[in-house]
Amino acid sequence: METTCVIDILPENYRVLQESVYSQVGIVLDDNKQYLLEGRLSPLIMQLGLRSINELCGLLQRADSAEIGHMVAEAMTTNETYFFREPIHFDAIRTVLLPRLRVERRDSRRLRFWSAASSSGQEAYSLAMLMLEDGFRDWNVHVLGTDFCSKVVARANAGLYQQLEVNRGLPATLLVKYFQRCGLSWQIRDAVRAMVRFETIDLRNSMRTLGPFDLVLCRNVMIYFDTATKRKIMMQIHNTMFRGGWLLLGSAETTIDLDGLFERRSLGGTTVYVAL
Repeated sequence: METTCVIDILPENYRVLQESVYSQVGIVLDDNKQYLLEGRLSPLIMQLGLRSINELCGLLQRADSAEIGHMVAEAMTTNETYFFREPIHFDAIRTVLLPRLRVERRDSRRLRFWSAASSSGQEAYSLAMLMLEDGFRDWNVHVLGTDFCSKVVARANAGLYQQLEVNRGLPATLLVKYFQRCGLSWQIRDAVRAMVRFETIDLRNSMRTLGPFDLVLCRNVMIYFDTATKRKIMMQIHNTMFRGGWLLLGSAETTIDLDGLFERRSLGGTTVYVAL
């Protein structure tokens, strides 16, 4: 019977991983996250033909380790997403934000949205479908989706989803209306894809070329950064937004007391942050 040999991460190698991940993507790994490292890095270790995380750390410490460091960072980023995730946010957009924008932008008929950390694209495509369903088909609507991980950005651009993925959060009526069968998978239709563009972006870098946006979704991203990085990202996001634009964060996230930049508002059972 074949057995798997589990080799604990040496303390000095754990520090190597902590420093590498932080330098690459700004994610802070606490000292008790060994289980997370093992789970996320096991596929990469197999891909590279290595025997343990310690061997991977040996590669990270070489002078030519930039590519390995990027692969480790991509493996550590969370790519959990699904269509219309947190429906209460989409309800608030549909019932409060869009009626206001319909009036404010009636002359230009132009809207810009940003799905930050968009992973494999479900959030960005959900926004596009919402706009089509809510009568903005003849408006100039553009959704930008960004993520650090180039692999998930490529998946998002392809717009091809497995049955399990379309079963998560996507109403059957929208599946029939906006997707077509492609073998065992589902391809999102061109009318939706034409509204959305995806790019690989590190949120810690300058966002000067982005925006201005009427709506930014940056949900369940800030929880992985230290306070200084969070504040820097929040200030940069603010600079990409129209005044009065909405920022939506995850339920465990805040704008780090940047009261001069955002006003916190409660709408029913959710919270939105309005750019000042």
